Amino acid sequence: MVTMKQPATPKAIIHQKFGSKACYQVEEVADAAENLCPGLAIPQQTKIQYRCVLKLPDLTVSSGTFSRKKDAEQSAAQIAVEKLGIEANEQIPTPEGAFDELIARLNILFTDEFLLSTHPLVGHLRVALKREGSLFGLVPISAIAICDSKVNSMCKLIDSRAESDPSLLLSLISKAAKASTSLSTRENGFLIQRQNPVLPEAMEVLVSSQIGASNNVEIEVVRIPVCLNEEVKRFQINVPEDGYYLDVIAKYLEARDSSHILASRTIGKASSEMRFYFTAPQCLFSSSAKDVVGATDFEVAVNKRASYISGQTIYGDAILANIGYTWRSSNLLYEDVSLCTYYRILLGQLPDGYYKLSREAVLTAELPSSYSRATWRGSVPKDLLSLFCRNHRLYQPVFSVQKVASSQSNNTNSDNTYLLRCEVRILSRREELLIVCSFPDTYRKEADAIQNSAMKVLNWFKVYFTQLYLLEDELHPFGIAPGECFKLYPKAILEEFSLWTSIFAKSFCNYLKPKRVLENGVVLLDIEGLDSGVIPTVGSVTSVSYEVWLVREGEEGKRYLVEKNEEFEFEVGSGAVIYPMELCVTQLSLDQSAKFTVGPPPREVILAATHTAPSDISKIPLQNCWLEYAVKVLRVAAPMEERMETALFSPPLSKQRVEFAVRHINQSHALSLVDFGCGSGSLLDSLLDHNTCLEKLVGVDISVRSLTRAAKVLHQKLSKNCPMRACLRSAVLYDGSIMDFDARLYNFDIGTCLEVIEHMEEEQAQQFGDIALSKFCPKILIVSTPNYEYNPILQRSSLPNKEEDPEEKEKPGPCKFRNHDHKFEWTRGQFEKWANDLATKHGYGVEFSGVGGSGDEPGFASQIAVFKRGLSSKEGSNGSIGPGSFCSPYELVWEWCGGNKERGD
Repeated sequence: MVTMKQPATPKAIIHQKFGSKACYQVEEVADAAENLCPGLAIPQQTKIQYRCVLKLPDLTVSSGTFSRKKDAEQSAAQIAVEKLGIEANEQIPTPEGAFDELIARLNILFTDEFLLSTHPLVGHLRVALKREGSLFGLVPISAIAICDSKVNSMCKLIDSRAESDPSLLLSLISKAAKASTSLSTRENGFLIQRQNPVLPEAMEVLVSSQIGASNNVEIEVVRIPVCLNEEVKRFQINVPEDGYYLDVIAKYLEARDSSHILASRTIGKASSEMRFYFTAPQCLFSSSAKDVVGATDFEVAVNKRASYISGQTIYGDAILANIGYTWRSSNLLYEDVSLCTYYRILLGQLPDGYYKLSREAVLTAELPSSYSRATWRGSVPKDLLSLFCRNHRLYQPVFSVQKVASSQSNNTNSDNTYLLRCEVRILSRREELLIVCSFPDTYRKEADAIQNSAMKVLNWFKVYFTQLYLLEDELHPFGIAPGECFKLYPKAILEEFSLWTSIFAKSFCNYLKPKRVLENGVVLLDIEGLDSGVIPTVGSVTSVSYEVWLVREGEEGKRYLVEKNEEFEFEVGSGAVIYPMELCVTQLSLDQSAKFTVGPPPREVILAATHTAPSDISKIPLQNCWLEYAVKVLRVAAPMEERMETALFSPPLSKQRVEFAVRHINQSHALSLVDFGCGSGSLLDSLLDHNTCLEKLVGVDISVRSLTRAAKVLHQKLSKNCPMRACLRSAVLYDGSIMDFDARLYNFDIGTCLEVIEHMEEEQAQQFGDIALSKFCPKILIVSTPNYEYNPILQRSSLPNKEEDPEEKEKPGPCKFRNHDHKFEWTRGQFEKWANDLATKHGYGVEFSGVGGSGDEPGFASQIAVFKRGLSSKEGSNGSIGPGSFCSPYELVWEWCGGNKERGD
């Protein structure tokens, strides 16, 4: 046993000095800085902080703001200790001293003065004094363990195993009661009563008080069998008037009486009374048992499901119930516990579980692939990671933020300001390393560095939880980008999550596994509403309403509502919703609605999503069922980058870039154009509104979802008499990477790549330039990308009240990128070097221009390079690629030919 003395906390020191005279008042404080969301139509969710005011007889102090109430209270107590010059006279006791304090505490719990207090144990004492016969005045030891935190603390100091073994609490409290001169015990010491009778006046108050409602109370609970093959079920228990709920639970668990019932620590919220109740193993009542013994010293059946959720050892069948007496009232308080509650607790064990729960979208929400402060919804990544670690009894994640000189970062800045980078450490409950990771990304604000690092760790855990059956030598940093240091300790990781793997992985693994559904695997049904032209695109913040129904084949009209959301907001392209939902939304416009169907997830997930969890859903077989989604697009806010540009430029930069391309098309008399990275076809769509001599338009993109939307837009435009329809012979959309050469796009008159390369890694941007100029060989190539030096102007335009933000005023240094999906943004010097090197290498000339602004300092908002093939540059000059080398890796998505001939996949 550990005998080292530990210093008392500030609150403990204040309590030693002032006792009940110390009054803590905690108030909620909205963090206004977190609520600022520039450019968004909908404000960011307010983050609640806590401040504590501590009132003492001769002093009142106030703490700063903290994310946890107890931290605010400890801070206020620390300030008071320092102002008063108090020194801690007492230390946390040794195990021997703790046993003496435990005896003293038990004596206090049975005094007349205590019986008239509002302590939760008083409810149990009140019932005990209403019993008749041999049970009169007898209180189960488990009730003391349930209600009194000080008794629990003393037991943990005496034997640290009491933290994880509730049965050991019984033995320790029983031993202390036997050593008391004012208490007596029964039934091997697991029932306690005071030796002296209660004073008549105290007895009169207690006996006259009501225990609960005037009638029997029906409470819904959940039974978790010890056998993993048996189904978790819900049922109701009936607590009669003036009855004792522990006696009722004992009856349902087939225990002898309430003295044989144990309870876990509370599950979920600290204010909740939800616990696992279970029967104490018979070995504790055996005459051969030691003086102080826990059930873990014997071979007894452990309830693995309940044990993993509670973090304590639970034996035999267990009942999950929310019932008990609280500090606010000694009357019986209770809430129903449904199957939905139980399965939501399980869902909370997953890396993305609480994100789904906080968004109230279990079946629809997904943990986003990246963090953006402007568009994030739900609990922030740091809180999600901390909660995930706490639920799995891991040590809280350790974030270490380091300063990095701006010249060493991905941003090139002329000043000497520092950027920030974060390292994250995940440790086991024994403080053994599980993961150590650091990322090269740098940020201006500490919060952004921490949140983005936490996001990457969460996403690693999300992938790992889809592959829980991996062996030690198969565990690796999947999904980690080059340059990111992600060190794993496989043996320790597998040990920490081995119990989850054996119990729950079969249920959740298949559901969590990323599913890349084929584009035609999701069929939109019953599309309603006219196309408004306002389209959700990548980066746009979109709000939808939806309903999810469970439908069973062969049962016409038999549908079960599983999940419903009147307003759900997410950023398109961030992976914040399931794949079919995003595919559906990107094929609709504002105010349009549609339906789609997908296969059902495991029953556990459906029950976690269903608030009512009706018994008919919990029993029906899912083999011939599916989920039907009904979705409507309510609002579409343009991507942040577009909103910033629109706020400052008229016409918007996107339109200026199109007009720039049109001028070069007309000047060069180009007949064919290929748009590399065409996305949803915004450039091609805009070109159809201009008079040009183009006869062939081609768009290439790696996203079939975007191409699907582009095909719809182009089809609608070409179905009307648009300006280019008369001369245009064909329009084609291909699914493929612009990093791969396709001979069908060789030697076009003009190629465009507008605001695309910044979404690649810098090395890929170099490779694209080489492939475009040496293999595709367009006569003209127009490339545009954001000018990083212009960002301060754009971001000031999107922050009209910036002068009110002192943090922004003090740190005028490096700016953030215009879009969180940008891998880099170049200064004018970097962009010109990239373009000049490519032009020299491949025999092209290059001219620099731009749109947005006058071109004076700090340059154009969008900088543009126009490559023109020189006379010395021959078509297919390297000899390996040319018209004769037919290489066509791209897949046709849609094609329109003159005369309204149209085909597509």
